[in-house]
Amino acid sequence: MRKTLQVLLAQGWLESATKPQLFGLIAGQTAQLDALLEPLDLRVVVDDVRGLAFLAVVPGYENEDSDESEQDDWTHPLMRRQRLTLEQSLLLAILRREFLQREQESGTGTRVRLTVDSLLPQLETYLGSTGSDMQERKRLGQLLENLRGHGMVSEVDAQDCITVRPMIVHLLNPENLQALLLRLRDAGGATP
Repeated sequence: MRKTLQVLLAQGWLESATKPQLFGLIAGQTAQLDALLEPLDLRVVVDDVRGLAFLAVVPGYENEDSDESEQDDWTHPLMRRQRLTLEQSLLLAILRREFLQREQESGTGTRVRLTVDSLLPQLETYLGSTGSDMQERKRLGQLLENLRGHGMVSEVDAQDCITVRPMIVHLLNPENLQALLLRLRDAGGATP
C-alpha cells in the first residue's frame, strides 16, 4: 500500500499496462487509499476500462491561500500545473481527437498508436509550414517530448510511432476545456 501511494503521489497517475499489480491494488483498495489521502484533500479515480488510476482533488476543495476567483483543481499545492504553450495545447487537442476517434472505431480501452508522420500535416494545417521538412519534424519532436514529460504520450519508438496515453481523456475533459475557453474569453475581453 505504501509503495502504491508513493507512486501515485510522485507521478499523479498509473497505468495498468505498465504496473498491473499496483493497478490491481489501487482498483481493489480505492476506499482505503482515499482514506489515506483525505488529509491531503486528494482522492483516487480509477478508470477500469482504460486501465488508468490517477489523483484528483476532492470535490469542494478550497485553498485559503488563493484568490477566490481563481479556485480550481490547479490551486491545490500538490497538483502539478500543466503549463503548456499554444503549440503544445494544439497538439494535445489533435491527439485527443485522434484518441477518441480510435476508441470509437475499436472500442474503449484500445491502445492508440500514431505515426509521427501522420501528425505533421495536421499540425501544419493550424500552425503553417516553415518550408523545411526537417524543421517541421524537429518542432513536432520537441512538442512530443514536452508532452511525454506530462505523461500524455510515450517516447517515439523505432517505428517512428507514439502511443497516446489514456490520461489525455481525463486531462482534456469537457469541464477543463470549457474552463479554458472561459478564461481565454475573459482575457480577450480584458484587453482593449
